[in-house]
Amino acid sequence: MKNLCVWHEKFTEKKRLFWKVTHYQAYWISWFKGIVMGFLIGFLFSCENSKKSSEWTYLFDGETTNGWRAYNGKEIPKKWAAIDGNLTFDTQLKKEENWEGGGDIIYHVEEFENFELYLEWKLPVGGNSGVFYHVKEGYSAPYAVSPEYQLIDDFGWGKLNNSELEDWQKAGADYAMYPADEKIKKLKPAGEWNSTKIKYTHERVEHWLNGELIVSFVPYSDDWYERRNSGKWDEFPDYGKFKKGYIALQDHDSPIWFREIKIKKL
Repeated sequence: MKNLCVWHEKFTEKKRLFWKVTHYQAYWISWFKGIVMGFLIGFLFSCENSKKSSEWTYLFDGETTNGWRAYNGKEIPKKWAAIDGNLTFDTQLKKEENWEGGGDIIYHVEEFENFELYLEWKLPVGGNSGVFYHVKEGYSAPYAVSPEYQLIDDFGWGKLNNSELEDWQKAGADYAMYPADEKIKKLKPAGEWNSTKIKYTHERVEHWLNGELIVSFVPYSDDWYERRNSGKWDEFPDYGKFKKGYIALQDHDSPIWFREIKIKKL
C-alpha cells in the first residue's frame, strides 16, 4: 500500500509537470503565432499599399473620348476624336498670328496633386500644343493658371511662322519658366512619336522627353518665385497658384495625336 501511494505521488507530480510544460509550450506557441500573423498582416498591407501606389490609371481608352470634355464646358469639342487608337485634334494647321484656340480639353474625372503622367504624342511640321496640370476652371484658358509642358515642333515652327523660338518656348520646357536642357534633349522630327513624362511632387518637378530628364526644379522655391514674378505672368495673377487640379490638353490650332495617356498617384 505504501509503495502504491509513493507511485501515485510520483505519477501526480509527473502529471503536474507535464501540464505545466504543456501550458508553457502552448503559451509560447501562441505568442509565436501572434508574432508571425502580425508580420504577415503588416507585410500584406504594405504590399497592397505599394501595389496601389504603383497602379497606372489610363486617361484614354484608345477607342472613345470618355472622361474628357471642354475646359469650362460640358461636352468635348467636335475636333477632338478617338481615331485609329489615338486621341486626335483634327484641324487645319494655322500660323501663330492666326491662332484662336478655345478648344482645350480636360480629363474631368479626377483632380491630381502628386503624380507621374506618361503619354506619347506627335505633331505635324510646325505644330504646337501643350499639356497642363493642376488645372482649375473659371479662367480664360488653362495657361492662365496652370503649368505647361510645351509640345512643339522645334524644327518646323520657325519656318512656318518666320520667327525663332526662345528656349523657354521649345519642346519639353516648363513654358515661360524653365527651359529644357538642349544638350540632353532628343526631340524626334515632326510626324514621329515622342514620349513624355511629367513627375510632380511638392519637393521636385521633372520633365522627361524620350527617356531623358530635360527639366528639373523645385516648385515654389525662391528661384521659382523669381521666374514667376519676372513679368510674363503679370496678366495672370493666379498662375501656379494651385497645387491640385485637372490634366488638360491644348488646342493651339494645330493637329496633334496622343496615345498611351496614363497617370499614377505619388
